Amino acid sequence: MAAMVRLRRATGRWTAAPCAGHRAGVNRTDIVQGSAMKRHRIRPRLATLAFSLAAPWLLQGCQTTMNTANTASGDATAPPGDGLYSPWPLKFKKHNLGIHCFETYGCKVVYDGWVQAMQDPDVLRPSSASLGPDYRRNWLGGRLGFRNFPPPAKVTWRSKDGTAHKAEIDFGEIFKDELIRHNVAHEDVYPRATFISTDIHLEINDRTINVYMLASIPLREPRIPGNRYSNARHDLILVHTETF
Repeated sequence: MAAMVRLRRATGRWTAAPCAGHRAGVNRTDIVQGSAMKRHRIRPRLATLAFSLAAPWLLQGCQTTMNTANTASGDATAPPGDGLYSPWPLKFKKHNLGIHCFETYGCKVVYDGWVQAMQDPDVLRPSSASLGPDYRRNWLGGRLGFRNFPPPAKVTWRSKDGTAHKAEIDFGEIFKDELIRHNVAHEDVYPRATFISTDIHLEINDRTINVYMLASIPLREPRIPGNRYSNARHDLILVHTETF
């Protein structure tokens, strides 16, 4: 259940702010720009005071599962329990979904009963080549917190030559072992690593569909000695491809 913070308005009414990231299928930018924040204007001084008092409780609610995992036995072979604490090999129980369309018309993706992406049927999307060789560099799993696994994603689009295509991409089959794809050796993984979710990326590129996994793998030692910000690897791994 999402943690809630109660904020007092000058008129005596209350409003609630959901803890970011607890709703499946919600874009990260939607959380920041959500309608709840637009509907209620809170006096800045009152809002600051309320958040100062409530911050410890909000953070406790957002991080409950992570703290639970971190207080488990330090043994790297501990039982997976709720699936957040991973023995070797590393596994995941939830996933985020990033959708990326290139040289397509009307690219549409339906997943978990909702339209996750729908683009203009009369406008050709830019090519990946126009974005440079590292066009995948900053991909994010923008739809959050899907439990493994909803029914297959339904994809419809037209390639740049105008041909119509449709496909069903079954993540449950592609990732049926629930193994996290990564390039880190067992002895290099931080022994108390926790994994709430990983990113699955769906790329529709003209006549090709690619499925990738991107996971943040914490390391025992920084990749760059002395640089504490290099204590994880983020490798984008191609797992599945289809051509139409």
